[in-house]
Amino acid sequence: MDMNEVFENLKNLQDILVEKYNLEEKITESPKQLDSQEEFLATLKKEYIEKNSVYEDVKNKVAELKKELAEAEESRESGEKGMDNITTHREYEALDKQIAEASEKANSVRKELLSVEKKLSELNEDLKTREAMINSQEADLDSGKSALAEKIDEYKKQVESLSSKEAEITNTLGDDYQETIYKFQRIIRRNSEGIVAVRNGVCTGCHMILPAQFANEVHDGLKILFCPYCSRILYHEDVLESEAENYSMLDETGSLADFESEFGDEFEDSELENSEDENDMGDDSSVSSYDE
Repeated sequence: MDMNEVFENLKNLQDILVEKYNLEEKITESPKQLDSQEEFLATLKKEYIEKNSVYEDVKNKVAELKKELAEAEESRESGEKGMDNITTHREYEALDKQIAEASEKANSVRKELLSVEKKLSELNEDLKTREAMINSQEADLDSGKSALAEKIDEYKKQVESLSSKEAEITNTLGDDYQETIYKFQRIIRRNSEGIVAVRNGVCTGCHMILPAQFANEVHDGLKILFCPYCSRILYHEDVLESEAENYSMLDETGSLADFESEFGDEFEDSELENSEDENDMGDDSSVSSYDE
């Protein structure tokens, strides 16, 4: 296969892979969009349970006060009825005291009961509001999950379609380029660009000036070469006259020292990996290898 065809296939494959990997990331990350809603719903339910516990306590308190009020009124009524049958002054004083204490007790309990019943009513309204919020949040969450499931299904269909296109290109390239494709895929997952142009001896991926002999090999386009700095696949692209002036301004282009300063250990790792791959491939290899 002509190398120009190989490069064109790789460019097309790059577009497919970038879109495919973006979709796969969306499939993984999309469910996290509902995490905040689920956390909010869990908080609402927890608060509802706590508030309902308070409501039950107040409800029991109301029942106790009603019982106390009934007993106090019963005692007062009993004393009032007993007044009709008294025969001595001592009996009168005892019944009068009973009636007074029962009345005072009833008034005190009635006053507290009104306050507690008001609190119970407020708690009941609060619980109704919270219950409505929970139902609404559950409905929104269910709707969100349903919409998300549809969206993910659509993403998966798109990924399946892209995978078919990817397979067509990789089959076209053949077995000789399978190792290159594997490395190419790894580069794109990390950098979104796996193949970039070399213009006027400069890699447009990392903007580093390439060694003259290496740049000439890229220009010849006889084999696949990886940038020694950013590890992307390189192909030659002529510079337009209008752009040539920009590329002649070396101050605006990175140097090896600048690259080492910016990327540090990554540069050393890339250099080492390329060196190891070249040793593995031997002098007769048609591919300058790269390992991530």
